[in-house]
Amino acid sequence: MDDLVKCVEAELTETLSRSNEELAFQSKIRTDMAELMENYTCVDTELNTTKPIRELQWYGARDRQRREVEVLLERPASKIMFVNDFISQAECDAMTEAAAPKLHKATVADGKGGSHFSEHRKALQAGIKVNWEKEGAGDKIPALSRRVYDFTNFVLDLDITEHGQEDLMSIQYFGRGLNDTEPDRYTPHCDGDCTGLQHKSATRMATMVMYCSIPEVGGHTNFRNAGIHVKPTKGGAVFFSYIDPEKRTMDKGFTEHSGCPVLVGEKKIVTQWIRLGVDDDNPWDSLNSLGLKHSEDDY
Repeated sequence: MDDLVKCVEAELTETLSRSNEELAFQSKIRTDMAELMENYTCVDTELNTTKPIRELQWYGARDRQRREVEVLLERPASKIMFVNDFISQAECDAMTEAAAPKLHKATVADGKGGSHFSEHRKALQAGIKVNWEKEGAGDKIPALSRRVYDFTNFVLDLDITEHGQEDLMSIQYFGRGLNDTEPDRYTPHCDGDCTGLQHKSATRMATMVMYCSIPEVGGHTNFRNAGIHVKPTKGGAVFFSYIDPEKRTMDKGFTEHSGCPVLVGEKKIVTQWIRLGVDDDNPWDSLNSLGLKHSEDDY
């Protein structure tokens, strides 16, 4: 009997090994094809936004406006939507003014819990802390931030609030001419976990990118693994979530995205990364970029 068990175990081990090798091979093929698509779609400056699979309306109860929403991808753990007329010029101006004295070179997560400068992300950015005390006085920035959370709850029904969330981020990309080899861009990346694992509490699970200034050439947003391309329009916004709100499992790479090179002109966006599980006692900056609580040694 022991010999039979050992024989079965050996056969299962070999079968699983072959299966894992095949899955790894298929994954590499998909990645290579997606990278090729990325190269073509970013170069094609005439490419328009992918046709929606359906359209719907969202009513913002706070400002009493109906907005047209184009659903581009709709999977349990991966959703991509384009919202027309989401951010106003006055809100863009307020963000630009607040960001001006704080702009600095953008960073990326370093895979070790921190962040660093990288050629994969060429842009200027500034985090804008929302002053919620001014919300009742009609301040533009709290109104914008509140709208982001309202739309997130409309899509995911997770009762997300502003407590403990990240700052709004003003990001600016500048074109350097069609013949320049290093225009401002952001190479393909995931904003949160995109391995299909369970969501880690207090980490990101959705993103809203709002377009304030549109470049003359370039600057599109590309979701290469989903075959989805977004041509920005002024005032519009692309929302994408990377969590299954029922099972709390994460996206498997469909929301990996890039900011195509800005070749002529400038691109100004406002981004809100949205987290699940944060609050005033456990804010976003109490965790490192791996989603782990900071220790006293980190400070």
